[in-house]
Amino acid sequence: MEGGTGKTGLVLAGGGARAAYQVGVLQALREMLPDPAVNPFPVIAGTSAGAVNAGALACHADDFGKAVENLLEVWRHFEPHHVYRSDFAGVASNSARWVGGLLFGGFLRERRISLLDNRPLAALLGRKLAFDRIADNIAAGALDAVAVTCSGYTSGQSVSFFEGAPHLAGWKRSQRVGVRTRVQVEHLMASSAIPFLFPAHKLNREFFGDGSMRQIAPVSPALHLGADRVVVIGTARIRNDAPERTRGETYPTLAQVAGHVMNSIFLDSLAVDIERLERINRTVSVVPRDRLRQAGLTLHHVDVLVMTPSEPLDVIALRHVRSLPWPIRFLMRSVGAMRRGGANLASYLLFEQGYCRELIALGYHDTMKRREEVEAFLGGAMCPVPGAYARTVKFFVPPAATAPPGDS
Repeated sequence: MEGGTGKTGLVLAGGGARAAYQVGVLQALREMLPDPAVNPFPVIAGTSAGAVNAGALACHADDFGKAVENLLEVWRHFEPHHVYRSDFAGVASNSARWVGGLLFGGFLRERRISLLDNRPLAALLGRKLAFDRIADNIAAGALDAVAVTCSGYTSGQSVSFFEGAPHLAGWKRSQRVGVRTRVQVEHLMASSAIPFLFPAHKLNREFFGDGSMRQIAPVSPALHLGADRVVVIGTARIRNDAPERTRGETYPTLAQVAGHVMNSIFLDSLAVDIERLERINRTVSVVPRDRLRQAGLTLHHVDVLVMTPSEPLDVIALRHVRSLPWPIRFLMRSVGAMRRGGANLASYLLFEQGYCRELIALGYHDTMKRREEVEAFLGGAMCPVPGAYARTVKFFVPPAATAPPGDS
């Protein structure tokens, strides 16, 4: 494949409560569109909390503006009890099961063991989203495909469950596959099941957890489903420069270790994938097309626009962590998540109104600051020089290109 299809994909990364930032970006994008009702993203791919946002957009793909408004309504009024049980009885009983699972888990079968009970989120999604509308939107041409990525605990595979137009086919690569299905609430719950914090969900023959685990190519599902231009909305800053080495005298708290693990799961794969895409893009730009054709390679240039926060979200979380219900505060304090070093963990669980609204505002302002660049990208203005978008990106690693859907 040498040319593109002219389809723009949207990739929504994971990050728990950090995904409120994505809603602010989407709010700004809606304002930039000449007709906000028209969906600018025929292909939508999401992982973890990003999968929840992706599912909401897909259900209302026939009216993008309404879809964004619905997301704003939910995220602006989020409280922890909408996502997981935060009352004393719920926290205490689930914590007891957690401890029991640690001690006697090997003797238990088919037992949901997790630190938090996220069944309230399943109930919320069931009330707010009509998943049958996805098929209607695909049939009407308002959407080509939506993909939700999960991680299989038995197979170890990264599985992108997708619902799309009839001509789209699944794919199989090393440890990652695409499987056609009817996307339902169970897929969103599985994709957002943060390990240890939320329970795994069984889909078909296997239990699945958070899709960010072992997802080595977050942009790939959108490319497999036909996108040749991609907007990626992450939930943390991506840096080219190496961070300063700092001295640490105190032993890391459990929350600090957990936050480090969370960052590895949710953030590192996106940064690595974009860096890899950039290298492929540079390679394609210097190799003549006939040489690629002779070698049997179908690589082509793909523009990628990356939107990520301009501020560290753990610092923002620290300002709001005391707004959590007291049973959750007690739980967070016991592992050190109420202090600066452990705020990373809190930033993923802080489904609290003030925190979410501040992240929405940050996403909106970050995007509006780049309005000229974003409008050119959404308008489909092709750069005269491949990779020109990469030179205009501020505060982020340069977007780049990758192989077409068949070779991703």
